[in-house]
Amino acid sequence: MRSGFVKSKLFVVSLVYWILLTYMVAALLWWFIALENQNLEITHIRLNELKHDDPAYFSDTQAIEEARKRKTAQYIGEGSTFLALILLGAVFVYRATRKQLRLSQQQQNFMMAITHELKTPIAITQLNLETLQKRKLEEEKQQKLITNTLQEANRLNTLCNNILFASQLEAGAYQSEKVEINLTDLIEGCVDDCNNRFPQRVIIEQIREGVYLTGEALLLQMLVNNLLENAIKYSPPDTPVTISLAEENNRIRLTVSDQGSGISDGEKKKIFEKFYRSGNENTRKSKGTGLGLYLCQRIMKSHKGSIMVSDNIPRGSSFIASFPKE
Repeated sequence: MRSGFVKSKLFVVSLVYWILLTYMVAALLWWFIALENQNLEITHIRLNELKHDDPAYFSDTQAIEEARKRKTAQYIGEGSTFLALILLGAVFVYRATRKQLRLSQQQQNFMMAITHELKTPIAITQLNLETLQKRKLEEEKQQKLITNTLQEANRLNTLCNNILFASQLEAGAYQSEKVEINLTDLIEGCVDDCNNRFPQRVIIEQIREGVYLTGEALLLQMLVNNLLENAIKYSPPDTPVTISLAEENNRIRLTVSDQGSGISDGEKKKIFEKFYRSGNENTRKSKGTGLGLYLCQRIMKSHKGSIMVSDNIPRGSSFIASFPKE
């Protein structure tokens, strides 16, 4: 329903835009025709004022015609300039308006998603704690509830970190402090944490030992966690997720691959945009806020690296983060 409202609003804005643009172009064309007719009338009057028996008749006639042509060229030049400026401004306004409406819709979707993402772990944590408080459970069941509560708390902490980091980036308030990091240990720690949170999923590790990188541990953990969660979220539960770390050609390559439905070529250019989520917002079942891949790209830029997505063979997607080896 909200999506239909935005489409209706966009249609109205587009209709008004094209009506105004058509009116301005038509008005410009009308003024050109009016001025050209006036120019022809003035030329006709001046020609009628000439005397045919005057020795300078032909030279005066030629001068009047040349003046008419200069005026016509002036009108065409000025009209073309105004038309170009009108069209340029119209294109800019149209694109800016469409971009603003899309951003507004994405922000609304984000607020809906973030509300759900916040409420779910809070509700589960509250339910688990109330169960522990009101019932005397066996040790095994208590530990299971505690573990589940900690997982939801970690999920909530990750979500808050993503939102906080995104807001700091937008405000230009984030101060990065880079140190030498054992990237191998950091990634293995993220994989262990992911195994604890998603025990039913299989994560295949192909991680090279002793890979070091100058960077910020918190941001790199956020990068790995977001890529792993993204792969798990968009792939079938019975398929594995593969994470690899390698060094080649003075570059450090981190690759996370899944066996999901893949990403179309058109969406590959959009998935790193802020708030963007693939698929239809009304029918999407996967959780998320549209910040994960956006933050991944910003993190890679802060580490002078790059991130891209490619097709995984035979199916799925591979996210490749490439760091310069210093």
